[in-house]
Order: sequence, then structure tokens, then C-alpha cells
Amino acid sequence: MSTVLDRDALEKSPLADLHLIANELGVDGFRRLRKADLIDAIIAKQSGAEAPAAETAAPARPRRARRARVDADVEPEAEAEGEEEAEEKEEVRPRRARAKVDADVETEAEAEAEEGATDEDAPARPRRGRRGGRGRGREREGDREEREPRGGREPRAEREVEERVAEGEVELLGNGSAFIRLSPPETTDDDVYVSAAQVKRCELVTGDRISGPVRAPRRSERFPSLIRVDTINGRPADEVAEGTKFEDLPAGWPTERLALGSEDVTLKAVEWLTPFGKGSRVLIAGGPRAGKSELARGIVEALAGRDGLELLVVLAGVRPEEVGDWTEPAPVAAVSFAASPDAQAQAVDQAIEQGRRVAARGGDAVVVVDTLEYLPPHLARRALAAARNIADGGSLTVIATGPAPFGGESTVVALDAQLTALRRFPALDLPASGTLRADALVGEAGAEAIAKARAEAAASD
Repeated sequence: MSTVLDRDALEKSPLADLHLIANELGVDGFRRLRKADLIDAIIAKQSGAEAPAAETAAPARPRRARRARVDADVEPEAEAEGEEEAEEKEEVRPRRARAKVDADVETEAEAEAEEGATDEDAPARPRRGRRGGRGRGREREGDREEREPRGGREPRAEREVEERVAEGEVELLGNGSAFIRLSPPETTDDDVYVSAAQVKRCELVTGDRISGPVRAPRRSERFPSLIRVDTINGRPADEVAEGTKFEDLPAGWPTERLALGSEDVTLKAVEWLTPFGKGSRVLIAGGPRAGKSELARGIVEALAGRDGLELLVVLAGVRPEEVGDWTEPAPVAAVSFAASPDAQAQAVDQAIEQGRRVAARGGDAVVVVDTLEYLPPHLARRALAAARNIADGGSLTVIATGPAPFGGESTVVALDAQLTALRRFPALDLPASGTLRADALVGEAGAEAIAKARAEAAASD
């Protein structure tokens, strides 16, 4: 080399450049020298003095067993560059390296922010892979604190969104998820999405007032999403959710009658001869074209709009044309008889689960199922068994249609297909119909009147 470098110039040079200089000058064992010792060796070599030996200038580093070599100058390139990187952590990186790190770190920060804000039930966007390159994509702690996000990638802003708390009224959707309506009953773009997992875990029902932190919508989302439920109706969510299991709640015989108040002769006969109340398990039984669906729809119309009564309708296994007959209230789920038994069972379970949550909170729910005919018998019985009048609490009433009793019903309304075909209404089959413990609903005198009517019907056959 013709140019003589002074100490200041050498100290400002990166370690890789110093290695090139040392190699040209013929400094022995330069790769094992620390930077300060390497600069001394270069200056000594330039002046013609004896360069300090590598073994005495700096303590030799322990060799890795798998990398041991006899000649230090022919160490593998990967090991040498790894040592260079260890030394460069104490130096200012060149501009080209820093620009690359900036891009990689920014991608990593965005991925970490998205991962931290991901809801357990909301689909997460795949993380972008970091570029390879000998560990240069890693971010130093000092850089992380000093660097500000750029160009719409705002991990810090996203973390700040978590601190914004939304409060409003729950409105359940047919798929099990929900929205927090900030200005009920109106819908706005600021309404907050609540995942189905959160709805189930906290046993949320329509009308609950909840609050919790939210995150901003992502690229593929329209609404902000709830991160967690903090309060339910003014109480801590954990306290509300940690209640007794619904199946373990004490149940009693139905004592509060559900009056239909209709002028239809069939509905009148059902109300007075086969009464049912809050917490009843009611099955409307009969053969094909006996009028089961029409009677179920008539009961729904009679109960619709009652204050304090949550009315849920689920259609499972009906004719496709019958789905359009149900307008108000709209079914929470509807599948035709072409659907698989599993799909029908899922639709029924969804409505039953929603009714259970209402009853567990002290409310009154009525679930109407048309029909249980195509469900396996054990699933049909499970749906009916959910109905109960909770002692000192709410109630869940299940009214379903089916070809014949499954067992466990508290009220059976049997229809005569022949009377229906002849249009002789009410088309009730009184001997096959009945209510257990009717006296709890209509009193002793009412129960005697029902028994007398049944006896007269039997004698006339």
C-alpha cells in the first residue's frame, strides 16, 4: 500500500475494512485480534516495526469444537463474519446496513403489534417473514425506542387503541357473534364486533350492556373489534360468568301460565285444555299434514311482542317454502330438511344455548323449534330437557314439533291428521294430549275441568 493511514482514519473504519488492510500488509493472525490491537498492528506494520503477535496482543478466544482449524487464516467465512458482527455491535452501522435494518425492523414491529392485538376468535393475518441475512433483521433495543413507525404502519397507535373503551348494548347475530350497539337500536359504523367465543364464554344475551377495550379494524375488516369483556350490566365480567352451571340450577314445576289470548279455535283449545307455562317442555305431535307447523306459528304470533319475554324461533328440517312463511320474529336459524342431521342439530343447539343464557340471567325465554323430527332421538330429548323453571330465577320454555313424544315432555299437544284433513277444528286428539301438574298452572278447579273434557272426548270415540 502506498497510502499511510493514521490512527484516526483507522478507528473510523469498520472492522471488515481493517481486515482487508491487514491482509494486504501481511499482518499475521489478524482475524483473532480485537479492533484496538488490530489498529496497533497495522500502524506498526506500516512503520516497519515488528507487529505484536496475535497470541500476545490479545487473549485467544476459545475455539468452537466443530470449527477448530490449524491455520487461523483459513477459518470458515461464516465464523469470521460472525466475529465481525459481534465487534460491529459496538460501532455505528454503515448507512446501507441501517437502511436495510430499518425496513426489516419496521416489518417485525408491525407483526408484533398485530399479534398482540389479535382476538382469539378473530382470524389473524399471516405474519410477514423477516428477510434473511446473518441476523441483520434483528432490532437493537436502543433503535426500538428511538425509531418512529412510518407510512401507515402504526404499532404504537394500535396499542393506544386498546386503551379506548367502548360501552353499549349487545345485539346477538344468527351466527353466534354479536355487536355492541353504541346508539341502540340504531346501527353505526362505530359499533363494535364481538366474537362468538366471547359471547359464549361470557354468556352474553341481547340487551346486555357491556364494556371493554377495542382495537381498530384491520384492512379486511369494517368494524372495530372488542378485545375483551370487562363489565356486564355494571358488574365485572368474571363475577357474572362464574355462576352455577345451568344444568345444576334448581328447577320447579311451571307455575306461571302463558296465556295466548287468541280467537283461533285451535289456540283456544290448546290454552284451556293443554295449558303450558314458563319453563314447560311442550311438544306439538302429529303425523304429516296434521297442522303442526301452523299451530307452532300461531303460538309464536300470540306470544310475539310480550314485554320481558325473549322469543326465539329456529327452523330445522322444514320445507324450503316454509322458511318464507316466518317473518316476525325472524328465525335465528333456518335449515331445510335437505340439510344433514348435524347441521339441523347445530341450528337447534344455537337457539337453545341463547335461551339458556337468558334464563340463567333471570330472564324468561321461549324457544320454538320446527321440527325435531329429523334429529336423532337423544339430541331431540336434549333440546327439550333444556327447558326449566328456575327456582327464584328465570325460565326457559321449549315448544317443538315432532311426529310423536320423545319422553320427558311436561305438555303434549297431539293433533289428529284426519280431523285436520276434514277441516274439523280444533283438531286436537285430547286422549293423547295432556299437561303434567296442570293444577300448578290452572288450579284444582281448572285441572278438574280438563280431566272432565278428556273423559267426554274418550266416551264419544
